[in-house]
Amino acid sequence: QVQLVESGGGLVQAGGSLRLSCAASGSTSSINAMEWHRQAPGKQREPVASISSSGRTNYVDSVKGRFTISRDNAKNTMYLQMNSLKPEDTAVYYCYVNTRPWDNGYWGQGTQVTVSS
Repeated sequence: QVQLVESGGGLVQAGGSLRLSCAASGSTSSINAMEWHRQAPGKQREPVASISSSGRTNYVDSVKGRFTISRDNAKNTMYLQMNSLKPEDTAVYYCYVNTRPWDNGYWGQGTQVTVSS
């Protein structure tokens, strides 16, 4: 099993920046892909960014050019650098990891990001 703890959320004005962290523990050697998802009030949870074990990244169109996902495997930590934040980025951001060889998924508890206009 893998345990995930997010941190770094908070309140920021539009145009500001935040860096989220996701620290993994437990069976970290089984982690394959790592992802960030977010859920705004009244909306469905959506994937924001992902990074493969080889470092390949993908982003939802709405954050391309503003967000950067990265991972430090030695520290078992994933990051999401968020720049030029907009009010529509306001959501709870969740860390998610996929494991191998068993295709299991694990979620963190989430961290709140609030962007004021």
